[in-house]
Amino acid sequence: MKKIKIKVPATVANLVCGFDILGMAIDAPYDIMEFQLLDRPEIIINHTDHFGLPEEPSKNVAGIVLLKIQEHLALENGFKVTIHKNIKPGSGLGSSAASAAGAAFGANVLLGNILSQDEMIHYAMFGEELASGVRHADNIAPCIYGGITLVKSSAPIDIIPLNTPNLFVVAVHPQVEVKTSDARQILKKDILLKDAVKQWGNIAGLVAGIQNNDFNLIGRSLHDCIVEPVRSILIPQFDKIKAKSMELGALGGGISGSGPSIFMLAEKEETAKKIAESMKSMYDEIEIKSFVYLSKINPIGIQIIN
Repeated sequence: MKKIKIKVPATVANLVCGFDILGMAIDAPYDIMEFQLLDRPEIIINHTDHFGLPEEPSKNVAGIVLLKIQEHLALENGFKVTIHKNIKPGSGLGSSAASAAGAAFGANVLLGNILSQDEMIHYAMFGEELASGVRHADNIAPCIYGGITLVKSSAPIDIIPLNTPNLFVVAVHPQVEVKTSDARQILKKDILLKDAVKQWGNIAGLVAGIQNNDFNLIGRSLHDCIVEPVRSILIPQFDKIKAKSMELGALGGGISGSGPSIFMLAEKEETAKKIAESMKSMYDEIEIKSFVYLSKINPIGIQIIN
């Protein structure tokens, strides 16, 4: 194949208690990426959005992934990529992961599907390292695998795809920026043993609930005593939105990735719609523009659309 167009989903990382190890693909928002295989070893990146992202390959999240693939595989070919980005950078919805995973996926298809899913994740992590300074896979893995994934290890890569519960996801993105690199810097370096034990219990309970479609257990496990108390201070209205969402019937939820987006899970679409309306109105009240997305968990991940 010489050309391909793909649809790359947003992702929710951490799932409250699973810092850097749990992630989930969602239906909206999503990026569109168009690829062309070149007969010369050149990488060309074009953005159609107005986010001001660099297009120099070595400074671009997708570009660095393609450079690494080209280098490691000693390719004589290059790639031209046009990115229609709808997942805003700094949203906490996996914008950099979408570009990185999309680049690895698109290049792999054009090269004849020579890479495994885990090899694609390996290359995509170079993009995340460029964006945040850390080679993490909690957004990339669900983007490529689809559904919900557990990153048992990122070195070596060991990804465990989990069950996809029939739940609705509501995500609100207030138009304030929280950079992943900044959100990491404020985290505590030392953790009390009692908090670690509590967190391990929540993570184990959440994975068990996901695998068994036990929505009650999922709700009881969506608690974070380590990261959320620190990061939530960066997000306006966080505590009020979470409390009101629970009152309206959410199973639970919290910060999406490093924020500022907030996500909630709900069993019924009617409940999800009420939560979405409530989130929007709370930001309207304090005159902060916001975007609200209501979707299912995306079980497929990146899709070829033509």
